[in-house]
Amino acid sequence: MFIQTEATPNPATLKFLPGRDVLPGEPRDFRSPEMATASPLAASLFEVNGVTGVFLGSDFISVTKDDTNWAHIKPSILGVIMDHFLSGKPVIGEGGPSAAELAAQTEEFFEEEDTETVEVIKELLSTRVRPAVAMDGGDITFKGYKDGTVFLHMQGACSGCPSSTATLKSGIENLLRHFVPGVEHVEQV
Repeated sequence: MFIQTEATPNPATLKFLPGRDVLPGEPRDFRSPEMATASPLAASLFEVNGVTGVFLGSDFISVTKDDTNWAHIKPSILGVIMDHFLSGKPVIGEGGPSAAELAAQTEEFFEEEDTETVEVIKELLSTRVRPAVAMDGGDITFKGYKDGTVFLHMQGACSGCPSSTATLKSGIENLLRHFVPGVEHVEQV
């Protein structure tokens, strides 16, 4: 098994590409070992000294580290990923947050009269923003809309990335303001 790695705009995060599906469907972001109990793969990655975050995408794994040098932990991370896929264990297993807890984390807020605007925002995020952000090892999800402000949640390599503010303001905010009347600002939650 050959696992490729790619740098991301966030120097604390590397993207690992195992050459196979990782997590079809919605990506999952694990910010602590406690959250990672839902995923045998993420839990094993948190056992590597220096790992502070694991993001599972459709065909990649983004790993975020503390100030540990990548040269010291990258071989261990590659070993954990390889061992996991060769073992046949599931990427998501039993335990961890319940479906209700995950639903609470993803609960959206907006006024009923803004439903049409929110649908356009979600469509633009889905077709134009999320694919580009996934290439950098992260994800952005819609959280809410109120009084002309769109609230987004950044995950994976995007969370804590030095260029995330520029991505939000220069990229996403300009895109949404151009295509969606009434959008004035974009904020991270």
